[in-house]
Amino acid sequence: MLKRFMAVSASLLLAGGLLAGCGGNNTNNAANNTGGTNGAGNSTADSSKPVTINMFTASPEYTDAFNAYIAEYKKVKPNVTINLEIMQADYNTVLKSKIAAGSTPDVFQTTAGGDIDTFAEYSADLTNEPLAAAMTDAVRSNMSSSDGKVLGLPVKGNLFVLMYNKKLLTDAGITEVPKTTAELDDAITKLEAKGITPFANAYKEWWVWKHIFQHFVDAAATDAGTDAKTLVADFIAGKTTFKDHPVLNDNFFNFIDTTVKHGTDKPLERDSNAEVSDFALGKTAFMTGKGAWDEEAIKKITPDFDLGIAGYPVSDKPEQSQIITGADQALRINKDSAVAKETIKFFNWLYTSDYGKSWFSNVAKVIPPIKDAPMPDLQMPKEMEEILKTEKSGDLSVNYSLDTFHQKFGELMQAYIGGSKTKDQAIDEIQKAWIQFGSAQ
Repeated sequence: MLKRFMAVSASLLLAGGLLAGCGGNNTNNAANNTGGTNGAGNSTADSSKPVTINMFTASPEYTDAFNAYIAEYKKVKPNVTINLEIMQADYNTVLKSKIAAGSTPDVFQTTAGGDIDTFAEYSADLTNEPLAAAMTDAVRSNMSSSDGKVLGLPVKGNLFVLMYNKKLLTDAGITEVPKTTAELDDAITKLEAKGITPFANAYKEWWVWKHIFQHFVDAAATDAGTDAKTLVADFIAGKTTFKDHPVLNDNFFNFIDTTVKHGTDKPLERDSNAEVSDFALGKTAFMTGKGAWDEEAIKKITPDFDLGIAGYPVSDKPEQSQIITGADQALRINKDSAVAKETIKFFNWLYTSDYGKSWFSNVAKVIPPIKDAPMPDLQMPKEMEEILKTEKSGDLSVNYSLDTFHQKFGELMQAYIGGSKTKDQAIDEIQKAWIQFGSAQ
C-alpha cells in the first residue's frame, strides 16, 4: 500500500556539494557502522573508486528526508553518489517493466508481507546484516520471507487509524470517541446537528480501501476464532466467503455506505490531497483510509490542529476497535547489482549510526522501525504510545495479500460506490480476485 500525498515523478542526482541533512555530526561513528556481518558489507575495494547507487521508490512524501540522508552519507563516503528516482503514477507497472527488461534498480520499493516472497529472487539476503539486527521484532517479521530470510528493509514503522478532529467532536458534544457502530451513528447525528460533515474520504485512490478493510478483516478473524493471517489464507484458498463473516459481508459495506452518505461530495473525485485538505481545514470530523504519514501535511495546513486517532468502529464490540501498527513498505536491495556491497554498507550505516537513529525521528519524522530510537515529536505517535499502554494493536492484515489483489479490490469498491456494481457483484469479484491475485505462490 503506497502512501501518497501528491503526484510526483522526479529524478534527482545527488553529487558533491549538497547541503548536509539534519541530524548528528558524528561522521567517525557513522563510518564505523558501515560493515556487514555476512561479508557483503565488508568490501575491501578502494574507497576512492566512484560508486553510483540507483534508488527507485514510490514515496514522494519522503523526498526531502531521503535527500538529507544521502547528503549526510556523502560526508561519510564521498565516492558514493546516489541517484534517487521517485515515481507515484504507475510505480508498480514501471518497476515490473524495469525488472523484465533486465534493468532492476540497485534499490527498489515494494509492499511488505506477501510481496516479500514475490520479489525474493531479486532481493539480497539481509538476514545477517547489522540493519536486520537493529529492526524491532515486529518490523523484522514484516520484512521476512516465508522461509525466514530478511529480504527487505522498511523506511518506517506505520500506524493505521481513523483520524478525528478533537475540536469538532467537542463542539458537537461528543465526549467519547465512538468504538461501536451504534456509537458512530450517534456521533454522526450529533455532528450533522451542528452542521459538521462527518467524513473526509479519498475514494479516488485504490489504496485507501485496503487500509479501511483490514480493520474489518481483523474483527472477522477474531469472530471466527482464528488469526487474520489464517483467515486471509482461507480466502486465497477459496475455503471461506464473505457470507461466513458478517463483519465483512455486512458491517464493512455498511461503514462504506455511511461514509459516502455522510461524507464530502463526489467521493470518487476526492484524492489523497483533497481529503487531507478537507480534514485539515476543519471541513470534516473524521478522515478515513489514512495513517501516520499524513500528520505533517495536516499541520502544514493548520499548525494548531488538534488531531486524535482511534480504531474503526467495526461492530458492536468496542474491543474490536483497534489501531493497527507495523511496517507495510519495504526497500529491496537488488542481489545482482554490481554495487550491492556498497548499497548494503549504506543501509547498515543508516540503521546503526547515531545519525540514522536520529534520522527516523527528527528528519523523516516517522515511527522508527529500529530499536533504541526515539519517537518523533508528533501528536499521532505520542497518542499511539498512550493507547498501546492499555490496548492491543490490531494485526497488519494488508500484509497477507499482494498489492495486485489490493489494487483490484480498490477498483471493485470504486465500482460499488459508483453504482456500476451491486454489493453482491462486488463481493463475488473480490472473492475471485483474492484467489487469483492474493498470493505469491
